[in-house]
Amino acid sequence: MPDYRIIVDLSDRKLYLLDGDVVTRAFPVGIGRMVTMTPSGEYTIINKQAHPGGPFGAFWMGLSRPHYGIHGTNDPSSIGHEVSHGCIRMHNEDVLALSALVPIGTRVSIRP
Repeated sequence: MPDYRIIVDLSDRKLYLLDGDVVTRAFPVGIGRMVTMTPSGEYTIINKQAHPGGPFGAFWMGLSRPHYGIHGTNDPSSIGHEVSHGCIRMHNEDVLALSALVPIGTRVSIRP
């Protein structure tokens, strides 16, 4: 059984999926703007929702820090930029692929 965890590297705007200590996938992400920076720290995925509506694209994975999550986007050109209110934005096809792999309780490390 896989031992998945997620590392979000804010400096290179990438989300890495690890199985144990091995990176199995890497995805480009959009992150928080200067005034609404994505908070670094250790979190877990606490809920998942398909088709959450609004700007959250195809899927939402809520983090243990209230009001923050990993989600899709209705603005794919925002990926790779500092654009969000602190959440981690992914291309819809990427967040769907990731959400199919990681269960609730998956550890998420956000690094500066």
